[in-house]
Amino acid sequence: MSLIENIIRADVRALSAYHVQDAAGFIKLDAMENPYTLPPALQQKLGERLGQVALNRYPVPSYAALKSAICARLGVPAGFDIVLGNGSDELIAIVSVACAKAGAKVLAPLPGFVMYAISAQLAGMEFIGVPLQADFRLDLPAMLSAIRTHRPAITYLAYPNNPTGTLFDADAMVAILREVGDTGVVIVDEAYQPFADASFMPQLAAFPNLVVMRTVSKLGLAGIRLGYMAAAPELLAQFDKVRPPYNINVLTQATAEFALEHSAVLDEQAAAICAERSRLALALAAMPGVEVFPSSANFILIRITTAGLSGTTVFERLLAQKVLIKNVGKMHALLENCLRITVSTPAENALLEAALQSSLKP
Repeated sequence: MSLIENIIRADVRALSAYHVQDAAGFIKLDAMENPYTLPPALQQKLGERLGQVALNRYPVPSYAALKSAICARLGVPAGFDIVLGNGSDELIAIVSVACAKAGAKVLAPLPGFVMYAISAQLAGMEFIGVPLQADFRLDLPAMLSAIRTHRPAITYLAYPNNPTGTLFDADAMVAILREVGDTGVVIVDEAYQPFADASFMPQLAAFPNLVVMRTVSKLGLAGIRLGYMAAAPELLAQFDKVRPPYNINVLTQATAEFALEHSAVLDEQAAAICAERSRLALALAAMPGVEVFPSSANFILIRITTAGLSGTTVFERLLAQKVLIKNVGKMHALLENCLRITVSTPAENALLEAALQSSLKP
């Protein structure tokens, strides 16, 4: 046997690395990023702030100032704290490691965020996927049945869901929280909450098994990789034991604190994206051979319905025109011929519309 075979787990060897396509020279509409930067005056002030950061010192491990700012400005209820992560990915890994008892399982609707299943596998837990309905709503009877059968340690509900953009029915989610009870935690992943007029954060006091997870990435801070999760204090304390020390670097901390001081700018950008989402959805729906699904996120899922024309062909035609979106058609059977488009600026959206229109010819 080779060195790799001797030391690397077989399931890890079988995995494919998480692929991020090189977007240099493209109109980048594949990663749900906020297309807007900070205004020049704020960029200058941020540069001055970062220039004063003590790079020679480790971060203050409690992150008290940053956590206090997040709780105060982003709607964490009084009496609740948060755990910080290097993006939501690290938070998902933290929960997985903390809950990975022998025989523990993870459950989530499919299609959904791929890291739920990957993190479960890496932690040694079985992943159970429950298909959504054809219109991407939760199949509540199937979810409840799966919970009763498998008693998952972790159940994920993305709110809104990626890659569909669906805002699941709140009553159905409450039914899931109640069915899980004290046998597991329910992670409500609100990565796209800035673009949805809904949140389970106010429900924390009602459900001891509820964890609300968010990221500042979609707000316009994807480059600093900062996520946070709120839960009952006794549960959060256990997750915090698994968090690596100094997991948030000083530049991320300083940038996030600065951005929260100027959160009105980020809120205005989110409002502009929501307005463009509505306009772009109507424009896409008017194109022959395009089915547009309702979205409460900063992206729009479409399906190519022209006979003889696949989503992959349209994706490749857009690539040839230097427009990069996400081809999700192979992620799940429900997503056949589907493409996910990040909502960008009016100028970039107009270029996308023109490129897509020319790419729809059979």
